[in-house]
Amino acid sequence: MKINRRSFAKAAAAVAVAGVFGTGAITSAFAGVSLTGAGSTWVYPLVAKWSAAYEKQTGNKVNYQSIGSGGGIAQIKAGTVAFGASDMPLKPEELEKEGLIQFPTAVAGEDLVMNLPGIKPGELILSGPVVADIYLGKIKKWNDPAIAKLNPGVKLPDMNITVVHRSDGSGTTFTFADYLSKVSPEWKEKVGANTSLNWPTGVGGKGNEGVAAYVQRIPGSIGYVEYAYILENKLNYARMVNRDGKVVSPSLKGFQDAAAHVDFNKAKDFYVILTDHTGPDTWPISGCTWQILSKKAPKATNEEVTKFFLWGFENGQSMAESISFGPLPKSTVDVIKTYWKTNLGI
Repeated sequence: MKINRRSFAKAAAAVAVAGVFGTGAITSAFAGVSLTGAGSTWVYPLVAKWSAAYEKQTGNKVNYQSIGSGGGIAQIKAGTVAFGASDMPLKPEELEKEGLIQFPTAVAGEDLVMNLPGIKPGELILSGPVVADIYLGKIKKWNDPAIAKLNPGVKLPDMNITVVHRSDGSGTTFTFADYLSKVSPEWKEKVGANTSLNWPTGVGGKGNEGVAAYVQRIPGSIGYVEYAYILENKLNYARMVNRDGKVVSPSLKGFQDAAAHVDFNKAKDFYVILTDHTGPDTWPISGCTWQILSKKAPKATNEEVTKFFLWGFENGQSMAESISFGPLPKSTVDVIKTYWKTNLGI
């Protein structure tokens, strides 16, 4: 049988894209490239939209596992996925030590959601210190004087508060806890900020999905989730008092106002934190998701990953905005492209 060397070479190149140490991605020379990523549940709604449109347009498939930022970090370090996603940026020294790079995807935010009979979405007002005291187990009733003071005229139910938090390693938890550490010295001292915490009280749900499901099922409960889950599941959410003392609702503008206080373009390895910034419209619990790639992965794999995210940056803005993810400005995308070239040679 005569072998077409050119066709064979193309097939071999396609198969080479498959492996991040052999297991991170799978490909077929005939069905297009298939990549696997894992991590942040926060960014899952956006990656799902992008990957569906990307496959339709290019024939290339991106399988994303919504397992939490901690899992995404662990898997990219182990080389079992083509990319990991985390809502907690890794510090530059850790990236260097592990042979990794990271870049931002889109700006978003998270909010408190409740299961409170008689309270309409957006009717309840909360502040950072009050939320910290709820999660510290100090405020136990919905009609507590501290909550009532923020909500004059609102009939608060005499119900016990059930705290719901993440049970898995979570960048959503990091963002939430980082915010609480900035507004509550007691929280900072006793709990701190990380992807996994020793929670003072409450029940744990896996992923944003798990927290949302618990809150929907448990009367009197409160939890924190990424805003896209609030929109998609029509959850009862709170307004928040921001750093300027203004009562604000979660919104794309509020997330973008928070991002306006940092400069992704100048930060080493894009390491920035978006919580508790000033500004009358700024949403206090804003954040971002970072995609993490390994320098040890085959160049062909990293090329395919960066192609996908560049496609999202350039073609997925309306999809991002439809679920209140703030697209990155062109100037930041240009810096990311230079960063890829410098660190990955692509």
